[in-house]
Amino acid sequence: MAAKVVAQLVVMGSSILARAFVQAYRQALTNASKSGVAQETIQNTIRRGSKVMTEQEARQILGVTEETAWEEILNKYDNLFERNAKNGNFYIQSKVHRAKERLETVYEGKGETPS
Repeated sequence: MAAKVVAQLVVMGSSILARAFVQAYRQALTNASKSGVAQETIQNTIRRGSKVMTEQEARQILGVTEETAWEEILNKYDNLFERNAKNGNFYIQSKVHRAKERLETVYEGKGETPS
């Protein structure tokens, strides 16, 4: 009999806590939308997710300078890409590829046609 009463108290207490949590969450969402915090959070998340590699970062990854010819950049890219393909480091291989893509846009802007 006592176990039944304890079980009922636990179930009732859990349901009260669940309802209170849901109500607090709804109130937090309402407050956030009134103050604009929710919109700001969404915009910051989008900005972080679409981070573009800078030209300087791309040059550091490939180990080249602004005066480096496009053919030398391609040679360094091929060398780094193949070396990381053999070692199985996909993250670095991806960064090397993104760096080459970024520098392609720079060299196309200068009138040098990347191959």
